[in-house]
Amino acid sequence: MELQIEHLYKTYRKKEALQNVSFTLHKGIYGLLGENGAGKSTLMRMMATVDFPTKGSIRYDGRDIFVMDEAYRSLIGYMPQEYNVYPSFTAKDFLEYMGVLKGMTGKKLKDRISEALAFVNLSDVADKRVKTFSGGMKRRIGIAQAIINEPEVLILDEPTAGLDPMERIRFSNIISDMGKDKIVLLSTHIVSDIEAIAGGLVVMKNGNVLETGNVDALVQKVKGQVWEAVVSWEVYHRLRKERSVIHLKQMGKEVQVRFVGEEYPNVKISQAEPTLEDYYIFAGGIIESEE
Repeated sequence: MELQIEHLYKTYRKKEALQNVSFTLHKGIYGLLGENGAGKSTLMRMMATVDFPTKGSIRYDGRDIFVMDEAYRSLIGYMPQEYNVYPSFTAKDFLEYMGVLKGMTGKKLKDRISEALAFVNLSDVADKRVKTFSGGMKRRIGIAQAIINEPEVLILDEPTAGLDPMERIRFSNIISDMGKDKIVLLSTHIVSDIEAIAGGLVVMKNGNVLETGNVDALVQKVKGQVWEAVVSWEVYHRLRKERSVIHLKQMGKEVQVRFVGEEYPNVKISQAEPTLEDYYIFAGGIIESEE
């Protein structure tokens, strides 16, 4: 099981959304990180055959996915960042509709609807209209439609957007189960979600891939370069201009600050254990922090 992206370019009018993007995915869970406009959604749409590259190729087990056409689409599940659900549909109706679009019929489809609803913990609302669902429930029905055909490749664009903390934990558990026998690629701005479940990482910026690799190995790249300190506001204002600040906490007349880079002179600091967020900031990304 291999999904290979080779020298991918995408140009919209005069703007290059993707520039020479190359990486390879195997069975497992991968995170896709990058600021808004980095090209993540453009890349995922092409991996789902919703859009076409200007140049380059995407191959699944050596075969061009656009040549494979329906044969490839039958193997994938895709949850875009924004998707429409007919408000009059019940959860069961919606999954049946999506299953039929993917070429499923009869008992197999009926069984898969029940399995998918159970998998995302929505069995008890199978006959309720989707328009009555909370934001978190709608994201989960989105995951259910993506897995209805038991895909080998699962592409999830901002699946945790709008979820509360408990919904995000539930989502992480769902996705963790899927990574055992699929290629799963998910994009999110919430770095802790990727750190919790992904084994691999693709970091993008301005339409380019900055780096790919194992999450733990990438995090270790910043070991010894993550610091914490309690400083005055005056020192903090100087420090933030010279270092990449990750977190700060107000403490009256002082500030507790975490930053990456070289030690800061004339300040009492302590070395901190690095996280994926530290690595991403160090690599040049822009994080939308949870705090």
